[in-house]
Amino acid sequence: MSASILNDLTLCVGCGTCVQACREANGLPKAPPDAPLSGTHFSRLTVVDGLGVRQQCMHCVDPACASVCPVGALKKSPAGPVTYDPDACIGCRYCMVACPFDVPRYTWSSQAPRVAKCTMCSERMAKGATQPACTAACPTGATEFGERDALLAKAHLRIKEHPDRYVDHVYGETEAGGTQILYLSPVSFEALGFRTKLQHSAYPELTWYALSKLPTVVSAAGVGLVGLWWIIHRRDKLAQEASHV
Repeated sequence: MSASILNDLTLCVGCGTCVQACREANGLPKAPPDAPLSGTHFSRLTVVDGLGVRQQCMHCVDPACASVCPVGALKKSPAGPVTYDPDACIGCRYCMVACPFDVPRYTWSSQAPRVAKCTMCSERMAKGATQPACTAACPTGATEFGERDALLAKAHLRIKEHPDRYVDHVYGETEAGGTQILYLSPVSFEALGFRTKLQHSAYPELTWYALSKLPTVVSAAGVGLVGLWWIIHRRDKLAQEASHV
């Protein structure tokens, strides 16, 4: 299953229940629904022109963040979400630069800094949940969980049946090569602040093209840095284990 979420902005009442559910499911501190995305705020709801607009990780079909991560801390799971392993992360923050949606955030204030973002409740789902906390909590069906192809078909059917209600575009169908998070809107996405000047092919294609032009010495230096981090990380871990003996 290619898990996806369809956000129909015509159905959103701006209650913020989805944001609250996200916060509770991830054990995040309290914050207003429209607080900017951060290391402790994975979902955001703002009201623009009377429409509730939710922002979160777009979970790209072919994610740029995962393609630039040198240690595989960010991965595209077969189920659809882009997952994150904080134990593998070396804090290089390449993912923050690569993301076309400006989503990953770095927890600078934390004693153990790491990147943080929505993972579409992948851990919750692994424990038996049938859908992410945000979609389960939505009281109006404005945010809906399902298989990507099925949600795309549903979105296009709504546009066909109600052309006066929606703009003729499903945001996320092709942006950045396609995303797991999809949107329907009654007004232009540009007017709502969405990034509308993105390429329609996957960004990792640019990544690999750029990397192919780099001298071998640069690649070797990168490998050396990763190796050095591993040695230091391993030494610290062994020291911690020894202190508990």
